[in-house]
Amino acid sequence: MKNNPIIPYILIMVFGIGLIFFMSLEGVGNKEEIAGGHEGTEEGGETAGGADGEALVSACIGCHGGDLTGGVGPSLVGLEADHIVDVLTNGIEGTPMTPGLKTPDEAQAIAEYISSLE
Repeated sequence: MKNNPIIPYILIMVFGIGLIFFMSLEGVGNKEEIAGGHEGTEEGGETAGGADGEALVSACIGCHGGDLTGGVGPSLVGLEADHIVDVLTNGIEGTPMTPGLKTPDEAQAIAEYISSLE
């Protein structure tokens, strides 16, 4: 009798699906604990609103470059905080910068972080 070569792949798939299911149950059971780890404090660079500008800027590096000096999008270094908040809140027509990308607290935290760069 010959072994079926597809059986190991089916076993791996079933194991993977089962693992994902049980890991998601663990996440649901600990959602309050997980959410509690993200509450904003004054320590660690977070603003009173709970937004950490440096961490939030990681979403910008895909277009504006790792050091925010430009890439597909323009350089953000040297921009005024008010302009950055305006763009994140109202967007720029015809670009990926659509209105409402960030909450007002997040936009302010990002603006403060970017405007502090030299």
